[in-house]
Amino acid sequence: MTQPLVPTGRRPANDGPKAAARNREALIAAAREIFASQGLYAPLSSIARRAGVGQGVLYRHFPDRDSVAIAVLEENVRQVEEAAAAEGALLADVLGVLTWHLTDSAAFLGLLHSNGAAGHAATLAHARVLSARVEAALRRTLPARHRLGGGDDLMIAVGMVSGATSGPARESRERRAAAAWRLLGVEVGPVRPFGGRHPTAERG
Repeated sequence: MTQPLVPTGRRPANDGPKAAARNREALIAAAREIFASQGLYAPLSSIARRAGVGQGVLYRHFPDRDSVAIAVLEENVRQVEEAAAAEGALLADVLGVLTWHLTDSAAFLGLLHSNGAAGHAATLAHARVLSARVEAALRRTLPARHRLGGGDDLMIAVGMVSGATSGPARESRERRAAAAWRLLGVEVGPVRPFGGRHPTAERG
């Protein structure tokens, strides 16, 4: 697609840190799409192509596959935190955002678990930090005497739902996640990214 012309002196091509930030954002968005559709072990070159940058740019931002996955997971957590901090936020709505990201990230969440088993302590430690941030965000909207309010019940339930989100198609992963929450007796709001609409709604 042809890029619109911009006046001389305002071209974005050589604006240093701004270009680097745009490239990183594009790479994270591309990684989310590629991992969701092709799985964790899709070629990293596919991510670079989807982002519209060279593979060297990808490696300058993300030296390995783990670092790409963690960057996407960090963005997931940030959205969950923003959903929990929104005015009038309800637990069901925040769980809907969390469920969106669980199903979107199902292709590579397993990497973090397998890395821990294989002795990749740094990656596992990072995953634990992100998990703690998710728990803190959820507890911000957890009603008193909620069925998941005791002990570790909240994050055990999240882990159970995450474990249920298997399958090659996003639609099947969402159905399985919804079934898991239903079996746990937990109400979940619309499954969609924070501030966005479900993609199927755009096609309806």
